[in-house]
Amino acid sequence: METSAKPAPADATTARLLITCPDQPGIISAVSTFLYHHGANITDFDQHASDPREGTFFLRMEFQTPGLDCSWDALKNNFQQSVAKKYGMEWRLTLAAQKKRMAILVSRHDHVLMELLWRTMRGDLPATIPMVISNHDDLRGEVERFGIPYHHIAVSGDNKAEAEQQALSLLEGQVDLIVLARYMQILSPAFVAQHPHRIINIHHSFLPAFVGANPYQQAWERGVKLIGATSHYVTDDLDQGPIIEQNVARVSHRNSPADLKALGQDVERQVLLRAVRWHLEDRVIVDGNKTVVFVK
Repeated sequence: METSAKPAPADATTARLLITCPDQPGIISAVSTFLYHHGANITDFDQHASDPREGTFFLRMEFQTPGLDCSWDALKNNFQQSVAKKYGMEWRLTLAAQKKRMAILVSRHDHVLMELLWRTMRGDLPATIPMVISNHDDLRGEVERFGIPYHHIAVSGDNKAEAEQQALSLLEGQVDLIVLARYMQILSPAFVAQHPHRIINIHHSFLPAFVGANPYQQAWERGVKLIGATSHYVTDDLDQGPIIEQNVARVSHRNSPADLKALGQDVERQVLLRAVRWHLEDRVIVDGNKTVVFVK
């Protein structure tokens, strides 16, 4: 008896197009007409126009590729010549099936690390993890259980530059995204410059009010009513990069410092997971020190 083949997963044939350009008439028509004439089927579409004074247009589109009348490289070249150049576009065209390679940097806190490992290994995050790098050896066993290489690079005031160079050598050509999963080291401008808008950090939203050690203890002592977390791209300005996602949880005088820490870590996991997912799914466009995030 003949059996029909299973249909390919949607991601196997899905392409994504991200565009930033000066706002002007005809952009949507030009893009959709181009894709139509090359046999693409548009399945998802979102757009945003900034304040009229700034006049910037942002677009995210998903389309299906089985009916394309040309190669992938030819499609990109044709788009640049016939559409992008005319409208002054910055653009990115990706295939969903090509999972991004995500390295994780971590110190001793494991709550966001384990969330990323588990979600990736079960297929919830469209990524592969080629390595985890840490300035401590504490989490080696947890990481290696997932079959992921673990690199311990000790960092001190005397060897920071050499340690960063060692990490950069491991990362060079091997990753598309770096996630700081509570990595308690400040990256140098030289490190950040190697991976612009490709390093995502997570921190508690108390910053800069509660800096240093034990921020949840400080928050409890001040009687805060909200705790939260912020995930953002890393720039040269500490914790000032473009924000991708934020969330909060309400607390009261009945919560102990331990309660605040547990609730805060839950929020950190959720916020970082969403930010990483949106980056991996090509849903984020950086606009100066802001982001446009196409989620529904």
